[in-house]
Amino acid sequence: MATPHTGSYYAATAKPYAPFPCLTESVEADVCIVGGGFTGINTALELAERGLKVVVLEANRIGWGATGRNGGQITGSLSGDVAMGREFRRTLGAAADDYIWNLRWRGHAIIRERVARYAIDCDLKHGHLQAATKKVHVGELKAMHAEAVARGMGEDVSLVEGEALASLIEVPIYLAGLHNRRNMHVHSLNLVIGEAVAAAGLGVRIFEDSEVTRLTPGKRPVVETAQGRVTADTVMLAGNAYHRLGRGKMRGVLFPASLGILATAPLDEATARAINPLDIAVYDNRFVLDYHRLTADRRLIFGGGTNYSGRDSADIAAELRPALERTYPRLKGVGIDFQWSGKAGIIANRIPHLGRVAPNIFYAEGYSGHGIATTHIVAEIMARAITGTMGEFDVFDAVRRLRLPMGAWLAHQSLALGMWYYTLRERLR
Repeated sequence: MATPHTGSYYAATAKPYAPFPCLTESVEADVCIVGGGFTGINTALELAERGLKVVVLEANRIGWGATGRNGGQITGSLSGDVAMGREFRRTLGAAADDYIWNLRWRGHAIIRERVARYAIDCDLKHGHLQAATKKVHVGELKAMHAEAVARGMGEDVSLVEGEALASLIEVPIYLAGLHNRRNMHVHSLNLVIGEAVAAAGLGVRIFEDSEVTRLTPGKRPVVETAQGRVTADTVMLAGNAYHRLGRGKMRGVLFPASLGILATAPLDEATARAINPLDIAVYDNRFVLDYHRLTADRRLIFGGGTNYSGRDSADIAAELRPALERTYPRLKGVGIDFQWSGKAGIIANRIPHLGRVAPNIFYAEGYSGHGIATTHIVAEIMARAITGTMGEFDVFDAVRRLRLPMGAWLAHQSLALGMWYYTLRERLR
């Protein structure tokens, strides 16, 4: 039986849709996709637009995992950009830097076009601030701003300090910010629901409550659930931190990290306007950052303090309230209506993990906390690869990966120790 959505703000305010059926028969497809989050649904949509017959199997409900539990921010940040530069130059040479820069903004264009084409109601808004909490961060923001201007984004970005910063956000701990008008934020669950409905309208067969129990490779792989099976020419694994298939080649690369998020009670209009007059999304420049934004009904969504131990937090609201009130003193004592956790798929070098476990069994995972834009890019890359255009897929597939060949518990502790080291180094800068 499918597990219901977590008790998140997104689930409580999701657009209603007719639930997709459970798979109870044997069906055939050109492509079978395992996972009904952003990666799986958008790859299915891309393939359907190309005329392929696609089946999507989701163990629970569409957007049940990280897709429906995140901070809702669509930004040009690539947490693995340094590693990408090093790795992509091995295959792209001098073109790597331009490729990575364009990669930052490609997901934005895909999402804007998709929302417009399929009339998806998902509270899509423009505007974002990347904020500095230390002097060293101010220098980083200035360098980012200079690069953006040099690459023709001068009309989209502004470096703000002093009164200009105060006019954007009422946060006393920020020293400066990079105001980016190209970045966006969104009701992420409503986005993927809209995309799933669009895919179904193009003929994609989507099945919820259909956990995959077995995958048998072969000329035409067979994907089995408790009550049905799909035989396809190609299979794609798109479960990210939640799936356990294809673990041979994929083992030791991705590790789930627990993300804690809350949503306050609705703020009155005057308070919302005072703390965030332009209704922009925000995150800071720290290694383990805080992120926050207003919803359509004037709640503050606030997340941070990523837990890399593999364990969920016992009381997310109690853990996040001090950071929330330090960030927004005006909201001291504010009511908290929702708190929830989700699992992000973390890759050691922060480069999304794309590959194959067999010639006709693909996988895509590991967005390291930057999944909304990146999943849409990856879906386009995977659809092209499945239909025979391998160039971009091969760039990601060639990336050298750090694997931790140990048990899950010890791997999590090693990752947590590494994150502690980088967090401590950040504090000492």
